[in-house]
Amino acid sequence: QVQLVESGGGLVQAGGSLRLSCAASGLIFSSYAMGWFRQAPGKERESVAAISWSGASIVYGDSVKGRFTISRDNAKNTVYLQMNSLKSEDTANYYCAASLSSSPISAPMTGSRYPYWGQGTQVTVSS
Repeated sequence: QVQLVESGGGLVQAGGSLRLSCAASGLIFSSYAMGWFRQAPGKERESVAAISWSGASIVYGDSVKGRFTISRDNAKNTVYLQMNSLKSEDTANYYCAASLSSSPISAPMTGSRYPYWGQGTQVTVSS
């Protein structure tokens, strides 16, 4: 079955950096667009970033543009989220998700487009 396992979360001071990883198994990774989402307590889920299966299309949420970078390594079945200049408002549980796509430029930012989700990794930014 499809498994997505996030890692790399933790506690970091404001202004610091973290790199999240999401290792996928049970699917043909190079056929899936991948997304990162986050949810803080009491808040709605937020779209963070998405990348098409080819890597040719990348989309970021407005709140992370210029600070976060999504990338993928299809040979390692892994998607990454490099997070720089972290702020206290970035504190949340971060989830990766996979969406089968025939288009090399499809990078959906809508959670409902993703049928497969990981368990999440907590990121806490102290101010």
